[in-house]
Amino acid sequence: MTLLNDTSSVLAFLKHRKSASAKAMAGPGPSASQIAEILDIAVRVPDHGKLAPWRFILFEGDARAQVGEKFADVWAQLNPTHGADSLNFQHGLFMRAPMVLAVISTAAAHGKIPIWEQQMSAAAVCYNVALAATAMGFGVQWQSDWVAYDAGAKAAMGVKSEEQVAGLIYIGQSTVPLEDRPRPDAKSLLTIWGA
Repeated sequence: MTLLNDTSSVLAFLKHRKSASAKAMAGPGPSASQIAEILDIAVRVPDHGKLAPWRFILFEGDARAQVGEKFADVWAQLNPTHGADSLNFQHGLFMRAPMVLAVISTAAAHGKIPIWEQQMSAAAVCYNVALAATAMGFGVQWQSDWVAYDAGAKAAMGVKSEEQVAGLIYIGQSTVPLEDRPRPDAKSLLTIWGA
């Protein structure tokens, strides 16, 4: 039994979903009620053991520039020979979209559920965020970038040392038409096992 009223519309949406480019986004971003709905949809993912091994950090408004200042400071320490253009780019990293949602993997050792399964659940959360925001008509890009891996940048975002950034989801209005990219031939990736 399906809960979907129009399966063909859902399948058409999934078949034609495309990523936007954070470099070509403008406002407005999602409203508070849309963000709440995106998050409600985001957590409807496989989650072995019901651990909810993920959390969210939202960057919008002035917070994007404030964290960007910290990114620029970290970048300057890592790359002391880089000039003003490079520092300005790092400062504006999150300014490219009206909203950036960081999905944080809180995976930890567990007696029954492997860390890898918990991390995959966080990846599924990222994709649900992307699907929900896209379905609402927003342009969406799931990225990581250096700030997802550098200890100083992670600390600047409020990510704990034992946590990982599963994704930085940029959400806004795409200012250019979305272009598709070549997709792999799924049949060529399929192995049908036989004894």
